[in-house]
Amino acid sequence: MPALAAFALDALIFIGLAWGVWRVLGRAIPIAVIPIIIGLGLAATGVLPAGWGVPSKLGGQLGFVGVLLLAFTAGLETRQSAHLPPTSEAAPLPRTQALRFMASAGMALLLPFALGTLAAHYYFTGLPGWDAPRGGAWMGSMAIGLCLAVSALPVLIGIVRELGPLHRPLTQLALRIAVIDDAVLWIGLALLLLAAEGGSLLAGASVLHVLALGVAILLAAAGTLAQRLRAPPPAWLVWVSLPVFMVAGAWASSQLGLHALLGAYFGGAMVPPAWGRRLPVERLGQFALIGLAPLFFGHSGLKIDGSVLGWASLQASLALLVLAVVAKLAAVLACPPASHLSRRDALAVGTLLQCKGLMEIVAATILRDKGLLSEHAFAALVTLAVLSTLLTGPFFRALVKRRAAQPQSGSQPA
Repeated sequence: MPALAAFALDALIFIGLAWGVWRVLGRAIPIAVIPIIIGLGLAATGVLPAGWGVPSKLGGQLGFVGVLLLAFTAGLETRQSAHLPPTSEAAPLPRTQALRFMASAGMALLLPFALGTLAAHYYFTGLPGWDAPRGGAWMGSMAIGLCLAVSALPVLIGIVRELGPLHRPLTQLALRIAVIDDAVLWIGLALLLLAAEGGSLLAGASVLHVLALGVAILLAAAGTLAQRLRAPPPAWLVWVSLPVFMVAGAWASSQLGLHALLGAYFGGAMVPPAWGRRLPVERLGQFALIGLAPLFFGHSGLKIDGSVLGWASLQASLALLVLAVVAKLAAVLACPPASHLSRRDALAVGTLLQCKGLMEIVAATILRDKGLLSEHAFAALVTLAVLSTLLTGPFFRALVKRRAAQPQSGSQPA
């Protein structure tokens, strides 16, 4: 099939069909997971002829640009709160409450990571095909643990908007924790990949490595300097700087032996918050999520070896799902993010935090590309991300059903 026709078919399947299914289902399923489900279904059944040229080369390139933009906007979102629904609850917390909140956020990350790492090391990596190609047993186990600790900030923002203002005090807490989770996820990915390199970045540094490190330092310095400037820059300068921060960050991280998505994320995080507030961050994220990234996620599902998608893989995914959900819920019950929360409300916050969404798939893709996850583990984690995302809304609504039935002070209809 000609390259252009293959791309058109590629876009029709993973963008057009995914969007159509999303609308037919009344947006009940987050659009981020639909192309993944389509890809998984095609990989499992093998009904797509190889001669059709799907996945296409151009589709893969555009999909990667889309996921770079998603990572970049996720970095932007960690530095500013313009993307969050407006609420008085977003005001700075008093010191005591802030410490409690940070402790809760830390527990919500550490408990799933620790339990996931131990379970992977002592059970899952012993399953056939689960050994990580690189890094050894503990590195592969920590990669699985990191994926279980993820909370999907971009998808969670969309879910929270769909839930409306009635439960905003709870959803706002979950979003604040998810922002921290998102930042720690990318930092943890970087540290894990550096550890997997075994210090080779420092031992075998070349001129290109030094240049890439210099670019990263220059971006950080430029962001800090721009933040200190009192006079706001013209809008055109802000827009011109965006691709510079994204592309330069992605290039620097890839040259340093890390993944380009890491650099795109940190490039977004280096953009001054005052600049970010002048940008349509939500629209940029939506464009990437609906118009470009479905190709990347659909290809991720399609490229999974169909032979690993079976009952054993589904069992492993369900076991990991139970472990991830229980760990998140136990963490927020043991250390609630706010002292006034009832057990039911704390569980509702934990239910939102267990949403994996596309951030886990991005993380798993990076780890698989670097050899820290096997194809079997990757398939199970992608399935886990889809299941956890699908369950987030129904679980949350079930937990707050009684709360919703009671009038909330200060609540306004949507």
